Amino acid sequence: MSQIIAEELAKKQKEISVAEFFERNKHILGFGNRTRALITSVKEGVDNALDACEDASILPDIYVEIKNHDDGECIIIVEDNGPGIIKQQIPHIFGRLLYGSRFHAIRQSRGQQGIGISAVVLYGQLTTGKHTKIISKIEQDRPAIITNLVIDTNKNRAEIINTDTIHWDKQNGTRVEVSIIADFKRGKKYVYDYLQSTSIVNPHARITYKEPDGTIHIFERTAEQLPQKAEEIKPHPYGVELGTLIKIAKNTKARQLNSFLKTEFSSMGDRTSNAVIEKAGLDKNINPKDMTRDQFLALHKTFKEIKIMAPSTDCLSPIGETLIKRSLKTETQEISPEFIITSSRPPSVHSGNPFQVEVGLVYGGNLPKEGPVKILRFANRIPLLYQQGDCLITQAISSIDWRRYGLTQPAGKGIPTGPAIFMAHISSTQIPYTSESKEAIADVEEIEDEVKLAFRECARKVQKHINKKVSRVKTREKFDLITRILPEIAKKSAHMLDKPVPSLDPIITKIMDVVWIEDVVEYEKVNRKPVQTTLAQEGAEKPRENVITKSKIMVVNYKRNSQKFNLYAIIPKDAVVGTVTPKPIKITSNYIKWSFDSIPPAEKVDVSFELAGLEKGDFDENDLYVENINPAYVIGADKWEGD
Repeated sequence: MSQIIAEELAKKQKEISVAEFFERNKHILGFGNRTRALITSVKEGVDNALDACEDASILPDIYVEIKNHDDGECIIIVEDNGPGIIKQQIPHIFGRLLYGSRFHAIRQSRGQQGIGISAVVLYGQLTTGKHTKIISKIEQDRPAIITNLVIDTNKNRAEIINTDTIHWDKQNGTRVEVSIIADFKRGKKYVYDYLQSTSIVNPHARITYKEPDGTIHIFERTAEQLPQKAEEIKPHPYGVELGTLIKIAKNTKARQLNSFLKTEFSSMGDRTSNAVIEKAGLDKNINPKDMTRDQFLALHKTFKEIKIMAPSTDCLSPIGETLIKRSLKTETQEISPEFIITSSRPPSVHSGNPFQVEVGLVYGGNLPKEGPVKILRFANRIPLLYQQGDCLITQAISSIDWRRYGLTQPAGKGIPTGPAIFMAHISSTQIPYTSESKEAIADVEEIEDEVKLAFRECARKVQKHINKKVSRVKTREKFDLITRILPEIAKKSAHMLDKPVPSLDPIITKIMDVVWIEDVVEYEKVNRKPVQTTLAQEGAEKPRENVITKSKIMVVNYKRNSQKFNLYAIIPKDAVVGTVTPKPIKITSNYIKWSFDSIPPAEKVDVSFELAGLEKGDFDENDLYVENINPAYVIGADKWEGD
C-alpha cells in the first residue's frame, strides 16, 4: 500500500520554473502592492538604462514617462541613449528571469541577479495580460528593431508576439513600454522622489520625467564626466565558502595548488600562497581537482588563520565628496541650506568584500526645525526607498548622540530631530541586502562602524562650522563696537586737550587680543570650449559654467606681540591648485601651507590662491588650520592635527 502511495506522490512532483515561482511570490521582488509595483517598475527600467550607458561610456540621457488610465492601468516608458541591444539578445534580456551579465562578476554594479527588467515584463503581463514593447537601435544608419513579447512562465523563455524594423529618429538607444496595474495617485510622490534621489547619486545622468498630466520634470546632470569604471576582481579568500572553493577548484585550469591559489583568488602572491599551503599541511604541487573534501576543509580553515592583504578597491566606483556636495546643493537649492558637508571614508572590507562609505549632511535654511531629520539611503548608486527602520544606515545614525551637535534627540538615541538631511551611500561588490527587493541593508558590523565614523566626521564639521560662526559674530560685534566708540573718544579727547589724535592700534590689540582670520571665496568665469560627450546628447541641456575659484584670506594680528605660526588651507580632492600668493612652503594634494615668521601687532597679511577643476558652489568656504600658536587665540581657524 505504501508503495502505491509513494508512486502516486512521485507523479505529482514536477519542476517549478523561476518565472512560475515569481508569479506566486511577486512581493519578494518589490511588487507587493500597486504603489510599490509602480516604483519598482520605474526603478528597474532606469537602472537598466544607466547600466547600458555607462558600459558604453556614454553620458546617460534618460526619459521616463507614465501614462495613467482610469482603470488603474499605467503605461511605463523608459528610454535611454545607450548602445542599444542586438536583436538576438532582446528575448533573453526581457523574457528570461535570472539572465544577466553581472551575476558572476565581482565588482560594484546596480544589479546582479538578472531579475529586474524581466520581472517588470512578467508583472505587466500577469496584471494586464498585455505584451511589452521594446525598441532598440544600435547604429545611426540602421533602422530600429521593434519587438513585442511576453514570458512563457512554464519555460522561463520569451514568447515573441511579433518583430519588425521601424524608423526611429535617434542615433542609438533602447525604449521599453510596459503596461502594469498600479496606483499612480499614491505612487506619484514616490516616483518623483526616486528619480530625484537617483540624480543625486548619479550626477553624470540627465533624467527627464513626464507625468500623466503632461508635467515635465528635468533633473540636470551636475557632472560632465562618467563615474570611475569598476574593474572586475577575483574572489578574496576571506569571503569564499567551502562549497564555492570546491566548485572553483573543479573548474580551474591550474594543475597545482600553488598556482590555483594565485590565479583564482585576489591578494594571493607566492609568499601568502605558500604560507597558507604550509599551515594547512598540504602539498603545493597537488592537483586541485584531486583534492579531497577534508583537504579543502583544511585549506578553507587556514584562510581565516593567515593574514591576507585586502583585495584591490579598483572594483568600486564611489561618487566623491565634491560631486555629492554639488548634487545635494542642486537638489536642495529651493531650501537654501546654511551649509552642506560631506565625508568619504577610505575603502574597507567585510567578509572579503570591498566596500566604501560616503555621507553628506545638509543643515539649516528652510528645512523644518521640528520633526525627524530626512534620511536618504543609497547602495551602489540606487536609492533605497522602503524599510528605513530595518536598514543598517538608519541604525547607525540612531546610535550616535546628536545632541552634542545641536540636534534634538531624546535620551541620545533614535533618529534626531532638527533642520537637517542625512545622506549615506555604500559602494560594494556585495551589498548585504535584507531581501531580494533590495530595500534595506542588513546588519554588518564592519559597514555600520564605517557609517558611524563618516557621520561623526560630518558632525564634527557641523560643530566646527557653528562654533566658528558664533565666534566670528561675537568678535565682530566686539570689534565694531571698539572701532566705533574709541575713535570718537579719541577725537573728543584730542580736541579738548588740543593735541593730535593718538594711534588706537595698541589699545585695539590689547582689547581684542586675538589673531583674526577671515576668508572670502569668489568665482571668475573662464572662456572654454564646452565639454564634448561620447555621443551627442539629445534635447536642450542647461550650459555649465567654467570657473576659476579664487580664495582670499586675511590674517590680522590683534595681539600685543608679534606672532609666528603656520597656516594650512585644505584643498578639495577634485581641485587643481593654480596661483598661490605669497609663496607657500609646501603644497600637497590635500593642503597648502604657509609659514609666517613674524606678524607685528595690528598688521595684516593677505593670502590668496586659485583652484581649477571645480564649478561654482563646489568650494564656498575655506577649511583653515593653524600650527605653532595657541588655537584659543585664533578666530577663523582650528588647531592643525597633522597629516
